[in-house]
Amino acid sequence: MNSPAPVSNAQRNRNRLTLVLIAAFFFVPMLVAGVMRFTDRHPAINRQHGELLEPKPDLRQLEPALADGKPYPWNPGSRVWRIVVAPQPDCLQACVKLSHELDTVWQLFGKDADQVDILWLGEPPAGAARPASLRVLGPSPQLRERLPRLNDPAGLPVYVIDPNGFVILRYAPGFQPGGLRTDLSRLLKLM
Repeated sequence: MNSPAPVSNAQRNRNRLTLVLIAAFFFVPMLVAGVMRFTDRHPAINRQHGELLEPKPDLRQLEPALADGKPYPWNPGSRVWRIVVAPQPDCLQACVKLSHELDTVWQLFGKDADQVDILWLGEPPAGAARPASLRVLGPSPQLRERLPRLNDPAGLPVYVIDPNGFVILRYAPGFQPGGLRTDLSRLLKLM
């Protein structure tokens, strides 16, 4: 019988290095994940883009009215989420731009678009987009006072209200519409 050829030191070192690299390939990610878990650090992708409100303003006892005077009930059983815009009466160009951004966001929901209403407090300005989900609300000082930091000097914030009537997210003026869409898409999947 022939005995196996002796392995050179260089080949043995390459084999050992390969084995160490394979082990590192499997164990280093687990080590990093363990450190992140125990230090409570999470990748930014798992966080919402809007500001999570605590405590969440409760609008359940407040029944807003549409511009034509009909009530707009919260109706939790329908599982409809709301995007709320409460502009000042003199909001023109910024409101038109925001309305078109919200229209785009709404259209991108696709099959879930029926689960999202856009509530606009007061009549939108001329040239504003009017998606099928737009519900124009009449003046409501009670609703305005319950929206946190509504009169922001930086501009117009936007809010998300859950199906039960709690204001859960606030988007600061100048927010990225894609962030709103991402957050609301995640919430729609939970329902």
